[in-house]
Amino acid sequence: MPFKLSSLKNLFGAADRSETVTVPAGERIYVIGDIHGRADLLRQLHEMIADDAARRGWARNQLIYLGDYIDRGPDSREVMALAMSDSPNGFSKLHLRGNHEAMLLQFLDSPNQGATWLNFGGDAVLREYGIAAPSEFSPPAQLAYAATLLVEALQPQELAFLRGLKPFHRSGGYFFTHAGVRPGVPLDRQLEQDLVWIRAPFLNYNNDFGAIVVHGHTICNEVEIKSNRIGIDTGAHATGRLTCLILEANKRFFLQTAHQQLTAFSVS
Repeated sequence: MPFKLSSLKNLFGAADRSETVTVPAGERIYVIGDIHGRADLLRQLHEMIADDAARRGWARNQLIYLGDYIDRGPDSREVMALAMSDSPNGFSKLHLRGNHEAMLLQFLDSPNQGATWLNFGGDAVLREYGIAAPSEFSPPAQLAYAATLLVEALQPQELAFLRGLKPFHRSGGYFFTHAGVRPGVPLDRQLEQDLVWIRAPFLNYNNDFGAIVVHGHTICNEVEIKSNRIGIDTGAHATGRLTCLILEANKRFFLQTAHQQLTAFSVS
């Protein structure tokens, strides 16, 4: 069963603006946090979302992924396939870009500049595609060769998916993006670098952004609810808890997979 925002108020001590912040009438939004190669959890959460939507009844259901589909966990390729798959009846899908997808694309386009991706979990993706993973300190020719092999190994639909990810989405009083926004900059003028990477300036800001920002990127032990933002990255790759925020009218609910750790996988 989903749990309501009201059950979290005392835990986080955040001001509740749910009475004034809404999504468009007739629309219901499901937002999924950082997945990081945990296809097992995404399958489970997809089922929970379909069941929840059926129980709630008709609406224009939209499913938004906040990015970081890949790296760290064991099944990045299957996560992309699940995210790209046909939507449940009555659902539309929107895929946002995370910093891990941005790093992969930078590695493909400029292997030397994007080599740090390998230490952020990209080595796991290369191994999934049968490619020996160099280190970020490998010679330029070795990095370029690995990037070439990855371009050849990626299916056309996978590469199109990665290149077609959006930096943000806005609906009603909510702004959806992977990492956050830069305070003081209008939401329609944010730089993509900030949208997929920012941490402290955003996380430490307590004033209004112009909308409630729904984000992942920064792991929290529980869903983090503030007066100006909602963070739903619950570290699925390591904790087994993948979180979905549900927005309908002026209400918020959450779905979360059960604690389900893998016996062994890299979190480097």
